[in-house]
Amino acid sequence: MTDLPLDKAQMRRRYRAQRVRLAAADPDAAVRAAQATPLERLPGLVIGGYLAQGSELDPAPLMARLATAGRRLTLPAAADRSGALVFRAWAPGAPLAPDAFGIPAPSPEAEVLTPDLLIVPLLAFDRAGGRLGQGAGIYDRTIAALSGERAPYLVGYAYAGQEAPRVPMEPHDQPLDAIATEAGFVEVR
Repeated sequence: MTDLPLDKAQMRRRYRAQRVRLAAADPDAAVRAAQATPLERLPGLVIGGYLAQGSELDPAPLMARLATAGRRLTLPAAADRSGALVFRAWAPGAPLAPDAFGIPAPSPEAEVLTPDLLIVPLLAFDRAGGRLGQGAGIYDRTIAALSGERAPYLVGYAYAGQEAPRVPMEPHDQPLDAIATEAGFVEVR
């Protein structure tokens, strides 16, 4: 029997280092990932994105394409470190302030919207829709909370080199619907 938390901890170390190498080796990957993503296959009008932190693949080019196509953009905001994220309306250039994690987010006065589609950061993914996040469970909690209303379409956004043969999944883990990388777009569900 495998110890899933231990497997995940080992994978996180490996893929975090891998992502740093990939980011340094290919600074234009985010633009190519945005260009390779077929907007007509992305459902919904309200898009939940994120601001890239560290070596995460930057979704800004994809979000700019989506905004140009008439989609509404939101960014996550954490009111506390243990709850689900809320998504607040955002436009490129709008002011941001640190949330409970210290990550820039729209102000508390910005409209809260429920995303139809979430672009999610990750450390590793597999072709079955498995996603390995940072380990705090914030996106899994958030996706579970949003799914109570209607499940958002989940697009993992990553470098192609973050693909793993298999990501260990636990009951609380939320699988992806698609993966967007600089090498192409793959729908898994």
